[in-house]
Amino acid sequence: MGFSIDIARVEANGVVGAGGAGFPTHVKLKATGVDTVIVNAAECEPLLHKDKELLKRHSTELLECLEGLVRLLGAKRGVVGIKDKYVDVIALLEKQARAPLSVHHLRDFYPAGDEFLLVHAVTGRVIPPGQIPLAVNALVVNVETLLNVFWDRPVTRKYLTVAGAVEHPVTIQVPIGTPLADCLALAGGPNIEGPIAALEGGVMMGKLVTDFAKPVTKTTGGLVVLPRDHDLIHGQSRKQPVIDQIGRSACDQCSFCTEMCPRFLLGHPIEPHKAMRNLGFHEVGTRMILGTQFCCECNLCTLYACPEDLDPRNACVQSKKQLRAEGKSWPREELGPEYSVAHPMEPYRHIPLGKLMVKLGIDRYLNKGPLSEELARPAELTVLLQQHAGVPAVATVSAGQRVREGELIGSIPAGKLGAPVHAPVSGTVKSVSNSVVIVPE
Repeated sequence: MGFSIDIARVEANGVVGAGGAGFPTHVKLKATGVDTVIVNAAECEPLLHKDKELLKRHSTELLECLEGLVRLLGAKRGVVGIKDKYVDVIALLEKQARAPLSVHHLRDFYPAGDEFLLVHAVTGRVIPPGQIPLAVNALVVNVETLLNVFWDRPVTRKYLTVAGAVEHPVTIQVPIGTPLADCLALAGGPNIEGPIAALEGGVMMGKLVTDFAKPVTKTTGGLVVLPRDHDLIHGQSRKQPVIDQIGRSACDQCSFCTEMCPRFLLGHPIEPHKAMRNLGFHEVGTRMILGTQFCCECNLCTLYACPEDLDPRNACVQSKKQLRAEGKSWPREELGPEYSVAHPMEPYRHIPLGKLMVKLGIDRYLNKGPLSEELARPAELTVLLQQHAGVPAVATVSAGQRVREGELIGSIPAGKLGAPVHAPVSGTVKSVSNSVVIVPE
């Protein structure tokens, strides 16, 4: 019969997307009309190795769960999308995979892991602008997410890669709520003198971290440590008025940002150079700006395409915020099939990862992250009640209460989108606010 998935258990265990916005997995598993289930093992962010390392260690469990998911959804096939450079992992998967499961070899470019590009690579279909993979009968899941479904227990630990300017780049497993400083220590600490910062989630789409007391969440996928004076850190530290002023004065409308935009190359009506033009003309409501709602924020335009080190991604993001605030969007009825036809140059404008790393100034760092069995033992854990898409969990514990590992500490109100939160360790609740702080036993 094989592995059977119980959606109610997936919900109770608090499983969410482990690499993105943390969308509750139990909702995704209720999809209908799926013919292809795709495991996103592309891991296209430079220097991150978590998914590859998990596949090396848990390929049997992943394939067993994928087969169960194909069966649950009534799909025709399950596909693991992984970069062709990981020859050893591919050999391991192909040795075990049996119909209806298969392995799809992806080219080594960024952003191969964007689910729109992944679905196009695996199925040949283009997801229409503003829609999700289900629109073309596909469903995409992350490697770690699928393993959390298989393990059928409350999600209390997180895998992540710590890389960059550290002594020993490594992939670790830590209790959710662990301070990032403890994760850094498991990588031997920084290997440079002077102040450091980090990009949580990766150098392309990650968030700037200067306070290493920040806790690990269910969606933390990596931590790339860099000198505080690195160009990537400077770029993330710029204030909005400065970004806008430089963009208005320096953009020459070369349109490289648009020509290399992955979503533009899929046929979507997004043109980042027009968002840059809008910095000087403010044509909100026109097609010039409405297309920014389809930006995937991959940052390729800013960190690779622009020859003047401007920030088209930021221009798109700010336009999206303004559109949402004003309730404006591209009329759905005007998004015809012509916007779901890939550009003829799409296969030829992929940006090789190695070339991107040179441009980013991170090719000097050791590009590996072996899985370590060493566990962090933090003195205190801060478990956020909002680690997922939807509403925050409501605390079910109070200060002074003793909890056991895996015990429910935050529940979701009936009928609301979200995921419950569980105690990552046994200990005593120190405080409750928008998080539950636990002191381990």
